Amino acid sequence: MPGSGAVGSGGAAVMADAASGEPQPRRVLGLPGATALVMGNVIGVGVFQLPAAIAGYGTIGIVAFVVVSICSVLLAVVFGWLARRLPHTGGPYVYARDAFGELTGFLTAWSYWITSWASNGALVVAWAGYVNVLVPLHGKGPNLVVTIGALWLAVLANLAGVRGAGVIAVVTTVLKFVPLVLVAFIGLFFIKKDNFGPFVAHGGAIGSLSAAAAVLMFSFLGVESATVAAEEVHDPRRNVLRATVAGTVAAAVVYVVGTISVFGLVPHGTLEHSTAPYADAAHAMIPGWSGADETMAAAAVISGAGTLVGWTLISARMPYAAARDSLFPGMFLRRNRRGVPWIGLVAAGALASGITLLNYTGGLQAAFTALALLTTFTAAVPYVFSAAAQLLWLLTDHGPVGRPEAAVRFARDIVVSAIAVAFTIWLVAGAGYSAVYQGVLLLFAGIPVYVFMRWRAARAAVLRGEDAEKSQIE
Repeated sequence: MPGSGAVGSGGAAVMADAASGEPQPRRVLGLPGATALVMGNVIGVGVFQLPAAIAGYGTIGIVAFVVVSICSVLLAVVFGWLARRLPHTGGPYVYARDAFGELTGFLTAWSYWITSWASNGALVVAWAGYVNVLVPLHGKGPNLVVTIGALWLAVLANLAGVRGAGVIAVVTTVLKFVPLVLVAFIGLFFIKKDNFGPFVAHGGAIGSLSAAAAVLMFSFLGVESATVAAEEVHDPRRNVLRATVAGTVAAAVVYVVGTISVFGLVPHGTLEHSTAPYADAAHAMIPGWSGADETMAAAAVISGAGTLVGWTLISARMPYAAARDSLFPGMFLRRNRRGVPWIGLVAAGALASGITLLNYTGGLQAAFTALALLTTFTAAVPYVFSAAAQLLWLLTDHGPVGRPEAAVRFARDIVVSAIAVAFTIWLVAGAGYSAVYQGVLLLFAGIPVYVFMRWRAARAAVLRGEDAEKSQIE
């Protein structure tokens, strides 16, 4: 039966950890913590710029947001179903490995790992921009200290344990939601029809819809966060589904309603060139409010801090899951006394710091920007394999030897999974030719690592066989 291998291998891995004396994963994330992890990883600092980013396409950008939101919620549902089947750390990696084999599983883990630390590198630079609004940082030196310091504070917060990271996720999610929700829902009472501008600003409707959606797709990365840390969630077969769907729906509602309010509060011509659209919306709601910029900057700083801690937590879980199957180096299995895979955290912090340093030294600014954009493509790889795995298992399980299932429910599940597959393929297309080209190169750069790990495993098997023969002779 598809999927049975993961249950076995996952259990064997946990037993092996226990035999080696390594601290075990602790199920310390309840439903609120897991939901906050999803919401915090989805809603970062980008939400504060999204209305301005799509204003140039016209009001059709709101339609694009609705489409992307619906598809993202369906993708979240698929991840919830998958977690019920295989509630193991690694999420997308586990699904891809069990459905399509080790190589696909490795490429999924490799691509997702790139996404996690590259996202942090891009996030922390944008986050520092909002810090500058609150506390002006003059020169590259102070900016560099703040950005690198933030990356390693996130690592330290996670080294202290998942419970602490979960508390940070809950607190920052609540704090950043307050100003977003206030502008989004109270702002609806102040909108003016004339501010919305043309439905399509430039070109055709289909082209504008696709272009706006391509920009917005990046905003929903992180819907799978609870599945990646499934073994640290209480009752994962139940709570991962609930947290993933609830977190994604909440983010989608805030995104869409907030965008409608900002479009209706800020004149279209002004919004197109705005560097702080939510602050401009707050000014429109409360004319003469001198603290609007600082309030929204503070919300962005809090939001970015929570997202940084959340993505750092996730960045260590994917290589840990792959290392349990000998597809990543064994050092990623090492846990500290709090049960945290610390090598993965330190590696993610170092790689994100490296990207940030390249950005601040100048010269490789374009390379850094391109790498930040690649996260849409690198995240799409595990998404499409996960959705395809669910589609495969639905078809396989519904066969003559599979379990019986109501026709209506089966049709519903097939349609939802098929939409999720199509959506992730569209996500890849939206990344653009340059991002896809460079993303494929980064993806294939992992092949030598896979070959090396498979060679090591085969060599170890041969040595074990030789030792067994010698013991029998003796």
